Amino acid sequence: MSTATPAAGLDLRDIVLTYPDGDRRLTALDSVSLTVAPGELTAVVGPSGSGKSSLLAVAATLLRPDSGRVVVDGQDASGLGGRRATALRRERIGIVFQQSNLPASLTALEQLLVVTHLSGGSVRAERPRAAALLDSVGLSGSKQQRRPHQLSGGERQRVNIARALFPRPSVLLVDEPTSALDHERGAQIMSLLADATRAHATATLLVTHDRELLHHADAVLEMVDGRLGEAERNRHLSR
Repeated sequence: MSTATPAAGLDLRDIVLTYPDGDRRLTALDSVSLTVAPGELTAVVGPSGSGKSSLLAVAATLLRPDSGRVVVDGQDASGLGGRRATALRRERIGIVFQQSNLPASLTALEQLLVVTHLSGGSVRAERPRAAALLDSVGLSGSKQQRRPHQLSGGERQRVNIARALFPRPSVLLVDEPTSALDHERGAQIMSLLADATRAHATATLLVTHDRELLHHADAVLEMVDGRLGEAERNRHLSR
């Protein structure tokens, strides 16, 4: 892993994060460093409680570490205040949550367009791009007009991914995207994430428990007790 701060992508440098635990503090992240370049998918695996979720929260600027640097698309987010951190997260970071959390009353297309509506943009102007993005993740035609309860679990996750990509983020953070899916649909989602990472040139950081799908990643890191092991480069990834 390079120690240089990239002009784009995601760079975490010497991150330490602790939580209060009675009379002492529990170390969730212990001097963690990693770099994810644009167009690269890095997967982090490890047992429950190893620090994977804390890693994503710090990368998303949702948690401020005790020390270390968080650089998103060339901007040091470590010292940003609440509003500036929120703006950075909204404009440059896409998050795919473990649960899709799609508003039940909105169609698949509206799930994307609501982002434009809330930011004061033109919904009419963005509608063709939203439709094209849904089409690119395998949801076309009438499926774009379906509401969450009318979609399968895999289809809801595809909407979730499209929604995260819609603001054109530089960094994509993905939390256990296949946990609620069977193996076949999980493999499809992982393949989709790998393809989307390259198509949109995002720096994608993904945490997963499913080691059978890691061949879709460019690099795999092992997290144990808040520490990251060396990355393994995946030479068999089909590009």
